[in-house]
Amino acid sequence: MTVTISRRTVLTLLAGAGTAALAGCEPTRGRAPAPAVAVPDPLLVQVDAGPGLLRGSDRRTIPRAVASADGAWIFATAPAGRDTACWRIDTTTGHTSAKSVLPGRWVPQVVSPDGTGVALTTTGATVNGDRPSGRQATPVLVADVGGLRQRLELPGNFVPEAFSGDRSGLFVLEWLPATAPDRYRVRVVDLATGTPGPLATRDKTPVPPGAEEEMRGDGRQAVLAPDRTVLYTLYTHQPGHRHTRDLVSGRPGNAHAFVHTLKLVEWWAYCIDLPHPFGEAAATGHAMAISPDGGRLLVADVSSGTVADISTEDLAVRRTVPQDRATGNAHAAASPDRLFLAAGTAVRALDLTRLTRAVDWAVREAVTGLVPSRDGSRLYVGQRDSVSWHDPGTGRELGRVPVPGLVALRGLAGSA
Repeated sequence: MTVTISRRTVLTLLAGAGTAALAGCEPTRGRAPAPAVAVPDPLLVQVDAGPGLLRGSDRRTIPRAVASADGAWIFATAPAGRDTACWRIDTTTGHTSAKSVLPGRWVPQVVSPDGTGVALTTTGATVNGDRPSGRQATPVLVADVGGLRQRLELPGNFVPEAFSGDRSGLFVLEWLPATAPDRYRVRVVDLATGTPGPLATRDKTPVPPGAEEEMRGDGRQAVLAPDRTVLYTLYTHQPGHRHTRDLVSGRPGNAHAFVHTLKLVEWWAYCIDLPHPFGEAAATGHAMAISPDGGRLLVADVSSGTVADISTEDLAVRRTVPQDRATGNAHAAASPDRLFLAAGTAVRALDLTRLTRAVDWAVREAVTGLVPSRDGSRLYVGQRDSVSWHDPGTGRELGRVPVPGLVALRGLAGSA
């Protein structure tokens, strides 16, 4: 799980709870301020101060917040004395729920797929961040717009990753050893009992004792299936890694990169190995996108110039297609008819069916994210301190809005 994962500037209150404009400055004396540029689609961004929401000409930052994977909901928090105020934001309308107060200080970590619940911890360690500090137990709160629903005290060092589809389970990364972590495994906490345990295998059988795979590499990126039932996470730099199926069969295993497939409704996992040279070069040169119909995962390694085309039904790589090599942080996004790749200041549009080049273009600054509009008529490109949008067929810039402190362009906000 892509999520991963520099939260320092613009502060304000959103609907009575801390908002600040991401763009614009004080008007020059004697002149009317220039009108703010309207963004055609609501967007989720990451700025130095935390998650941000761009809606039309409105620019807002929501520190101490986390968005649902589809961008429809944000749960935000703020200190309330020794406690924590928590509320939910509808990114389609900008409306907020009433605030509830959670006892103690908490940081939101993950929102349920339907946007109704949130899991919070006492630290800011995330699944896409650095390894957490050592600890022997992990307190976790589960809350919704009505307030606290459950408090867990998990024995060990855990970081929440995702809720199950029906909110009956919470998937977590368990770091081992708990007090000096150097590796981790994916487990699920049964929220009826508060007990963490292993996932099932692809054929829905329990994982035998001692056969849970442990990871030491980089969780580069996570994407949620359009139907919200599967979470795909790209892992790189795993030489010698042994999957559960290798541990059960006794095979040695040697996957340098793979896609961890987590079935959120049935609590099982399966890893799709990526062929050489995936995982050999820097993790930042890898990126993943899912087709809008959910049938294909496209994984790119720009350092080697390779794209892997994965069938999500078969959970297997169908083919690899060579591309021109590139340098820089890789980004990928898919529309109904195109796959977009970016590295450095270069953006490439490929025909989604053949994975052959359609058009290349350059932008002003290094790319920090790619997001197609839902109707496919625009491609949003995050850059340093700005977001631009382009004609996906030609690359022609259609508009641009300043976003000071932009770290990443995350995705579309609002319901589909």
